[in-house]
Parts: sequence; structure tokens; C-alpha cells
Amino acid sequence: MAAAPVWSVDPRTGKRREQVAVEATAEEVGRAVTAAHEARGALADRGTRAAFLRTAAALLDDARDALVAAADAETALGPARLTGELARTCYQLRAFADIVDEGAYLGVVIDHPDDTTTPPTPDLRRYKVPLGVVAVYSASNFPFAFSVPGGDTASALAAGCPVVVKAHPDHPATSERAAAVLRRAAAEHGVPEAVVGLVHGFDAGLDLIRHPLVAAAGFTGSVRGGRALFDAAAARPVPIPFHGELGSLNPVVVTEAAAAERAEEIGTGLAGSMTLGVGQFCVKPGLVLAPAGEGGDRLVTSLAEAVGATEPGVLLDHRMREAFVAGVAERAALPDVAAPVTPGPGGAHTVAAGFLTVPAARLAAEGAHDLLLEECFGPVTVVARYASREEVTAVLSRLPGNLTATVQLSAREAAGEDGAAALLADVTPLAGRVLVNGWPTGVAVAPAQQHGGPYPATTSTSTSVGGTAIERWLRPVAYQNTPEALLPPELHDANPLGLPRRYDGRLEH
Repeated sequence: MAAAPVWSVDPRTGKRREQVAVEATAEEVGRAVTAAHEARGALADRGTRAAFLRTAAALLDDARDALVAAADAETALGPARLTGELARTCYQLRAFADIVDEGAYLGVVIDHPDDTTTPPTPDLRRYKVPLGVVAVYSASNFPFAFSVPGGDTASALAAGCPVVVKAHPDHPATSERAAAVLRRAAAEHGVPEAVVGLVHGFDAGLDLIRHPLVAAAGFTGSVRGGRALFDAAAARPVPIPFHGELGSLNPVVVTEAAAAERAEEIGTGLAGSMTLGVGQFCVKPGLVLAPAGEGGDRLVTSLAEAVGATEPGVLLDHRMREAFVAGVAERAALPDVAAPVTPGPGGAHTVAAGFLTVPAARLAAEGAHDLLLEECFGPVTVVARYASREEVTAVLSRLPGNLTATVQLSAREAAGEDGAAALLADVTPLAGRVLVNGWPTGVAVAPAQQHGGPYPATTSTSTSVGGTAIERWLRPVAYQNTPEALLPPELHDANPLGLPRRYDGRLEH
């Protein structure tokens, strides 16, 4: 039986552009994983890894025009958005190179023997080592930043782990181009090109997670797909860590005082956030708790004006468009749900942005309206109008885990008055990132970033953005009473590599 072809498709027309590859067989997946495993020693030297990452960023920069053109043809995300995303991707690679150079991620701790403790402390030396081959599952909505050259790949390579990437079917040509750039960067530093493998096909994704040489996985995508892979990772004879980003409602709470103070500003800001990228950001605000009074009315009016002025846009593929149209129609048909600006089909290949409103009391108890508490991928949000703080608390208590939670406060509340701290305490258990008087879209690549939250937002407590993302691909090892001649140089007393460390309880930089 011939392997199925992999086509590049134009989402603006639904037509095939070109055949890019064929779906990988189980044998081909096995060869890619084995080659990556055998190449892992080439990543052992930190200096080589850092140089490789910086060269990869430089070569991606050099290939910007061709990469952006390929990605736009396959995703319809637009050159401006994609140029910014590629710049972010290059920044990530350089940031991880800096982290590798610094070495603090190794977590070096040295404790010398101490007979005065109970029990006595032996000579203990601890640091972190790479797990091995990492399977990376590309995201549909970020063809650079969460795909072949994205954060999972960059952080895994920085940790010293080769990667095998399962390309997303929405941008196979872009994936091939990006992989070729990374391999060229590897070759410039004598690193085997196999440290960046690439496979296509649904079955290939399952074969990849099941391969015994795959040591961990990173995923960004749907709850259904991510949960299936998570379960497969757990069902292996030797289970492996699966760091999946699955889905998020990203709730927003607007206080009565905030709505009274700046309803129009909040409405306009919400419109910009929920329609950004045609509503295809993982941190799009999908549920907004707004007051039922006059301030809330002004907010809804402002939101309607801004969303109504938004041009229809193209989703990443026609399957997503059909799911969006059907999902909006099902939600709009529920009792007491209104559509001040109707979301849905905007044309043969486009969708129109809009939003729904519902009394918050409908969401406070289990029932048919639970559908409104599920993510709808695309340019739509649900505004739940509440009559009391008790209704806010009741709705929040029913929400699953999220990547973000946002509160919009008045000036007095932001200064710590009128119970704002209690509201923050209510939303903190729901999300990995809590925002005050801002919008969740736009995830800064920074050391303190947390892009992950309680399930189903993610399947672990780690982050996929920021410097600490490297920790997902490492495991700690402690050596006890080991002669220094047998220790890795990272654990020598003299600190020949100049690493930050904790030495007999003292931090050394």
C-alpha cells in the first residue's frame, strides 16, 4: 500500500498547493528516532549547543522572506503577524543559548560530609542531565513559535536533547523549510543533522510517542488530540513525561467598579484581544464575567462597536472553520443566549467575529449551558452578565484549569482596596498566569513567564514559554561519596566551568 501524500493547502481557497512529502511509516519514524538517539552525544558540549542555537537563529533570520511566504500561503495568518512570530522564534533560540552559556539551569548543588546532622550527611553532589530524544508535536496556530523551530524544540536542544518533530498538517511545507534551516545550522557546528528529525502523518504521531527511545514529549493542540497522546505516553511499558498544552477558556472578571470607571476602554481592549489572529490564540479570552448594570451595558456596547468593525478572516483550515460555525450555532441556540454581534460564516472561506451574552446564573449550576464553559476556537467570546459577587464566585468555581485568568479592576481596587485581593485569590487556582488590567494575548518570552496551568490547560505544571521551559527535558542525578576523578567537571570543587551553584548551603555566582 502506497504511503499517503502530504499536501500543502491554501486555507484562503481550500485548494491544494503542492505535495510536500508522504506520511511516515512506523519504520521511518523508528529510523528518525534511532538516528536522533545516536546523535545525542554531539549535543553534550554546552558551547557547541549554544553556538548551534545562535546559528539557527541567524539562518532563520536570513531565510525570513521565504519562510514567511511559505507560512502565509499555508495559514493565511498574514506577513506582518508571521514576521513578528519568526522574530520571536529567533529570540527564543538566542535566549536559550544564553541560558546554556550561564549554566544555572543545571542546578548544581554540592554538600560536603557533615557528621553533625541527623542522620549524618555524606558527600552529595547533584546536577541535571538531559532525558534523551524529545518528541515535539507542532501547533496549528503558530507555524514558527510552537512548531519545528519553536519553544519546545529550542528548549529541548538547549537541554542537550535531540528532537523528532511531528509536523502539523496545516503547514507541512513551512515545516520542511524550517527543519532544513535547523539542520544546516547543526552541520555548521559538526552536529549530525539527525538531531532535528521531522515526520508527517497522524499515525506517525502515535508511532512517535510509543517509540521506546523517545524519552519525553511536548505538545500544543486540542484537548482530544493531546489527551490521546498523553494516555499513550502513560500506557507505554516505560511511561514518559508528556508536557501538553491542550485548551483554555482564559476567563476575565470585570468588577462593577472597573466597568463604571472605564467600560469603553475595557470593551475595546477585549475586542482586540478576542479577535487577534482571527481568535486563534491559545490565550484568547473566551469567557468574560461582566456586571449586569449600567457599566456592563456600556461595556457590551463598546465591545459590539469594536467587534462589528472587524473584517471577516480566514481560519487555519476548513475543518476548523466548520467546527467554529457549528460550535457558535450550538451555543447561540441555548436558552437566554443572545448575539449582539453574530459570529459565524463570513463568506465561503472566512468567518465573522462576534460574541454571545448570557445571564451568569445560567452558568452557575450544571446543565446545557456548560457548553459555554468550553473553548470555541475562533473569533468569539461569551459575556456572562452577573448580578452579584456570589454569582461570580459560583461561575469561577465551575471552571476547569486555564492558561490565564484576568481581572479588570478600578483604580481603587488596583490600589488594594474594596476586596480586590479576595478576587485574585479566587482566580489564582484556575490559571498559570494571572493578569490585572491587561489582556492575555501576547505571551512575553521572559525568564519569569509561566505558560501552562491546571488541566486541561496543560498536562503538567511546567511552562512551554520562558527560560524555565528547559527544565522539562532534564532530570536530577546525585552522586554520593564519589571520587572527584570520576565526577563530571560540573561537580568538581574547583568549579572549572564557572557555574552558578549552591556550595555547602551558600549560593555562588
